Amino acid sequence: MLEGEHIIATYVERYGAPETLVVTDEALASPAVRTLAERQSSRTLVVPESLLAATASLPAGIGLLAVVTTPRPAALGYAEFNLLVEDVQDPGNIGSILRSAAAAGVAQVLLSKQCAFAWSPKVLRAGQGAHFAVDIHEDVDLRAWATGFRASGGEIVATVVEGGTSLFATPLLKRLALVIGNEGAGVSEGVIALATRRVTIPMPGGMESLNVAAAAAVCLFECVRRRTEGRSPAH
Repeated sequence: MLEGEHIIATYVERYGAPETLVVTDEALASPAVRTLAERQSSRTLVVPESLLAATASLPAGIGLLAVVTTPRPAALGYAEFNLLVEDVQDPGNIGSILRSAAAAGVAQVLLSKQCAFAWSPKVLRAGQGAHFAVDIHEDVDLRAWATGFRASGGEIVATVVEGGTSLFATPLLKRLALVIGNEGAGVSEGVIALATRRVTIPMPGGMESLNVAAAAAVCLFECVRRRTEGRSPAH
């Protein structure tokens, strides 16, 4: 179930009409919502705001929800730019990570078995439409996938709190998989052992660590910066 105009419009743009669109009388006063409802006229239910309030997890004033079939990603393979997320259990963090990954042009996100469910309401809200811009694979055996990716010539870049090469001095131009670990434990030793590079985000301010979603965003957009420039730092 999708809630809110933005995420529903994003879904419709990529996949077409939802199975059902539910809209309140009040929301139809918005031209954008009215256009969306008219496009899905055969599948639209107009209800009182009080009825939607009993169904939606967002405030009733959001005025719009849709029932959709969960999109199936393309077959899991070895893309040019991959993000591996290991055992991140907070839904808000998963949603934020997906949003950053989509914005950075990641082709596919691989979530381990202990990650939060990618299609839960909290993750969908935090993702803000990212679910429909990147392939999401859940319950992935990251060690098995990383073994094959490395054998195919791909680079596996694991993030570690300390002891890694500075993120800003690490070549990031090759076909790569960036690995982000659990909020508390970080990337597991089994996955780190498969990494071709270990990187640490410099933190001159003295904080012990960053929020996992913030760390993912920093790493992803350093990859974007390096690829946009088309060069690696001298070292």
